[in-house]
Amino acid sequence: MPFYETEKNRLEISPEFYRNIPYVDLSSQYEAEKLKINECIMRVLESGQYVGGAHISQKFEEAIAKYCHVDHALAVSSGTDALYLALKILNIGPGDEVITVPNTYCATVAAICLVGATPVFVDVQSDRNIDPKKLEAVITKKSKAILPVHLTGRVCDMDPILKIAREENLAVIEDAAQAVGAKYKGKIAGTFGDVAAFSAHPLKNLCAIGDAGYMLIKDGGLVERAGQLRNHGLQDRDTVLEWSGVARIDALQAEILHFRLTQLDDLIKMRQRNAKLYDQHIIEKNIFKPVTRDYEFNTYHTYVIQVENREQLTSYLKSNGVEAVIHYPVPLHLQPAAESLAYKVGAFPVAEDQAKKILSLPIHQYLKEDDIIYISNLINKFYN
Repeated sequence: MPFYETEKNRLEISPEFYRNIPYVDLSSQYEAEKLKINECIMRVLESGQYVGGAHISQKFEEAIAKYCHVDHALAVSSGTDALYLALKILNIGPGDEVITVPNTYCATVAAICLVGATPVFVDVQSDRNIDPKKLEAVITKKSKAILPVHLTGRVCDMDPILKIAREENLAVIEDAAQAVGAKYKGKIAGTFGDVAAFSAHPLKNLCAIGDAGYMLIKDGGLVERAGQLRNHGLQDRDTVLEWSGVARIDALQAEILHFRLTQLDDLIKMRQRNAKLYDQHIIEKNIFKPVTRDYEFNTYHTYVIQVENREQLTSYLKSNGVEAVIHYPVPLHLQPAAESLAYKVGAFPVAEDQAKKILSLPIHQYLKEDDIIYISNLINKFYN
């Protein structure tokens, strides 16, 4: 593939080969699904039930529970609300500590703080998921739960996490926001812990056209309380059992998610295909590429490489029409909101080092093979 050198001595792709490749392509998703999505919209409008719509949300809840091979699922207004409600129904609050990772999205830690508990961080492994070997050192009498985050579409190493949780009598709350359909040793994400929280944000593999989320709850006795807490704490229209906010899923989002769940397995296959193409065509040896172990089923919510000179590479890709993003550039223990936790630079060296190198490449299902070859060639050329 021919290249030329600009006046700024920066390698650029020649104009006849230039492509415009966005990180996500939601408009293409709508075009591909337009008839079905419009039917979903019309069904909700014709039902006249725009808020609540219990039969609509229940239809999705039953479908996602069946997909995940569990008995209980609850649809809510966002992945953040799913995390918040998970903590609430387990009675975690002021004076309690919840162990999690610093390299996740801010919602994970925000939910812990919103219930009045204290987040306690541990470092991560090379796959960016929680390092089970670091857990025991931070467990105290105040510890109430471990909150592993299944980043990038890969389930955490759950066997040792569950073992420690049982020995220490700790709850396990899975942040599975990025991991719908992912598996660990044949078992699907969200079915390991006491409660699991999923996001259906438009960027997720199973996505709504706005904010939405859902929970998997192992104990049937907790499902009723979670349902009440998502609806102002109401037992019925006139009886308030406890003060709460509102976290109902929008009826329109539930209807669309019910349809898109039928497309999810094919979508995952396409993202897995794209990941294999990256594995094949990115040949620069100094780039860390995600490796899927034999016992993992990685759904590739993101395809994250780790590179040197990331900012220059990102700029170079952008100048050649490729949008790449960072998930996430500043670990949460170093955010201004975490100042009271008193963590310092160097507290979690693996997560901090990765934050300087990680780069998420386009992986969406509407990429063509030539698009991935184009991106891979740009990366190889940049480093060579």
